[in-house]
Amino acid sequence: MAILEKLSSIQLSCLFVIVFACVCNGFYLPGSYMHTYPNGAPIFAKVNSLTSIETELPFSYYSLPYCKPPGGIKKSAENLGELLMGDQIDNSPYRFKMNVNESVYLCTTNPLNENEVKLLKQRTRDLYQVNMILDNLPAMRYAKQNGINIQWTGYPVGYAPPQSNEDYIINHLKFKVLVHEYEGSGVLLGTADETMAVVAEPETKKNEYEIVGFEVVPCSVKRDPEAILKLKMYDPVDPVNCPVDIDKSQIIREQERVSFTYEVEFVKSDIRWPSRWDAYLKMEGARVHWFSILNSLMVIFFLAGIVFVIFLRTVRRDLTRYEELDKEAQAQMNEELSGWKLVVGDVFRVPNCPKLLCVMVGDGTQILGMAIVTIVFAALGFMSPASRGMLLTGMIILYLFLGIVAGYVGVRLWITIKGTSEGWRSISWSVSCFFPGIVFLILTVLNFILWGSKSTGAIPISLYFILLSLWFCISVPLTLLGGYFGTKAEPIQYPVRTNQIPREIPARKYPSWLLVLGAGTLPFGTLFIELFFILSSIWLGRFYYVFGFLLVVFILLVIVCAEVSVVLTYMHLCVEDWQWWWKAFFASGSVSLYVFMYSINYLIFDLRSLSGPVSAMLYLGYSLIMAIAIMLSTGTIGFLISFYFVHYLFSSVKID
Repeated sequence: MAILEKLSSIQLSCLFVIVFACVCNGFYLPGSYMHTYPNGAPIFAKVNSLTSIETELPFSYYSLPYCKPPGGIKKSAENLGELLMGDQIDNSPYRFKMNVNESVYLCTTNPLNENEVKLLKQRTRDLYQVNMILDNLPAMRYAKQNGINIQWTGYPVGYAPPQSNEDYIINHLKFKVLVHEYEGSGVLLGTADETMAVVAEPETKKNEYEIVGFEVVPCSVKRDPEAILKLKMYDPVDPVNCPVDIDKSQIIREQERVSFTYEVEFVKSDIRWPSRWDAYLKMEGARVHWFSILNSLMVIFFLAGIVFVIFLRTVRRDLTRYEELDKEAQAQMNEELSGWKLVVGDVFRVPNCPKLLCVMVGDGTQILGMAIVTIVFAALGFMSPASRGMLLTGMIILYLFLGIVAGYVGVRLWITIKGTSEGWRSISWSVSCFFPGIVFLILTVLNFILWGSKSTGAIPISLYFILLSLWFCISVPLTLLGGYFGTKAEPIQYPVRTNQIPREIPARKYPSWLLVLGAGTLPFGTLFIELFFILSSIWLGRFYYVFGFLLVVFILLVIVCAEVSVVLTYMHLCVEDWQWWWKAFFASGSVSLYVFMYSINYLIFDLRSLSGPVSAMLYLGYSLIMAIAIMLSTGTIGFLISFYFVHYLFSSVKID
């Protein structure tokens, strides 16, 4: 009856989680302050780094011979996350006037030299995209591919028609700006840079408009050089019907002058300000997400059945029968003990490499806490894509301040294992340096590669010093403080004494680590479908914003990791294997091995267009960081749950 009650409570919990996912998935905050423009008000577009799914190496927009703004190039203020992601947002010469449709000339380049032609052709063949931003909205491009309507952010640098050996540059842009008349909702308003905000007064904002969409149609046009050179920047030109014939397109070759022009059309739209990001965040593959969740629920119920049947029936029955015996019968039964009861004097023996275990569990707690807070806030809508880089910035800040938790957990576990607080400072320092050290080492190697490629994805030296300062001034002191609190906390007392002489572990037909590595397949089965969408958002330039589903998958992953580690720990104890500490950690932590293998599979089969060893090394380097973080966090879940399970199990046994 107790089992049925517990199962029904689990089912109700899972139902609540699924309903919560639906609510979270449909709700998000716009993420930026509204800015309204009166008729004729100037609006300036910005440009971000050139990006490509072929190379994954971002480059500056002005690394190509594009028109520069009259007042010179000015970089926009960027947060920590934008800098780490390789974003470089600059001003541009593209200037619009609210509700004024016009066709405008920008500039004509000098005759292209050999290096410029080579660079333009290389960027064209590597499928580089120009990323423009207007009022914090990325430019959206709609295209047909194999009869299917698809949408992209940005437009290509150029194109190479299949029937031609030449490359053509995109030098004419047709913009469509969707606007909605301001209705006086009394919301917060601000500048387009989102640097300040004021409260809107409805009566003073009549006949003003908010930008709710930004679309672009790119094309290549060969202009008459004699006529075009007589024009000045922002002079009117004749509009163009895109696309144009190849013989009328602008070819990329030496001594050619390229003229850049654009058209803009303002269209009134019924889209409201809070919904303007919906076009970018259209969720695709919802059925696949639900299939992933249902698949995970089946794994959870299967493991839960094993846990409850074995533990609640077998273990409880043994303990109840044992407690009902008198002292003489207990003494006689102690001589006939078998299975997990035989290792009662060794189960809490100090494990191999105890310091490393404490450090990894401490770091795992820090990463796990960061993931929990980030995913919950993102699911509630506080991590909007309109705030570029805020997700990564928030994760870094959370990681820094959660150092206090990592230090506390690592030192308290060390005191529990060793029985003394001696060496707690060394543990705290190791916790603060272990995972950040690995990340800094990998990023440094990747950064040298990016510097060699002259990519904007390279972390500047100044940012390196900022990250090191944040780590040394915030994370390290907080980790030491957490370690100090760990020494003041009461250590966990073992329920049984440890024998002086360790018990011999019986020989087994197959290595126990084989079972541990195989256990990682169950958590991976919970994770891998969502992992595909995450990798696609990172490497294929797609927006990922189904954080409601991600929250559900994360909760299910935690449950599966806990169940897998407990089941495996019990199985090892039943065969008199008392060295359960590291096995409990890697039973769930081994999911990282499958995540890294899946990343390699994704590189080979889904990123076939990725070109060159530099791009592959970048991909594998970032995937390795992700796999190590997953190993530490999932391993920590399995170890802590297994520790408390073993503690509870042997606290129920009365053996002298």
